[in-house]
Amino acid sequence: MKMKLINLMKISDYDLEIDRVKEIIKQKKPKSVLIQLPDGLKPYATKIADEIGGEVYIWAGSCFGACDIPKVDVDMIIQFGHIKFRD
Repeated sequence: MKMKLINLMKISDYDLEIDRVKEIIKQKKPKSVLIQLPDGLKPYATKIADEIGGEVYIWAGSCFGACDIPKVDVDMIIQFGHIKFRD
C-alpha cells in the first residue's frame, strides 16, 4: 500500500509578523530586500514577498539558521526562522 504525504500546514498557521517586517522596511528604507526562508516556508515565498511589497528577492538556497547568511548585493536581508534573533 502506497502512502501519500499530505502537507496540512497553511500560511495562516504561521505568525510571520509581516506587519512588523513592513514597518522595519518603512523605517530603514532599503531599496532592495532579500527574504531567506526555511524549507517549510519556501512554498509560500512568493506570497510572502507579495505581502511585503517593493523590490523583494527570494533566496532559494539553504537556510540553516542565523549563521547561514547569503553573500548578496541587497540593502536588507530578512531571515524568517523559528525564534527571534534581533532587529
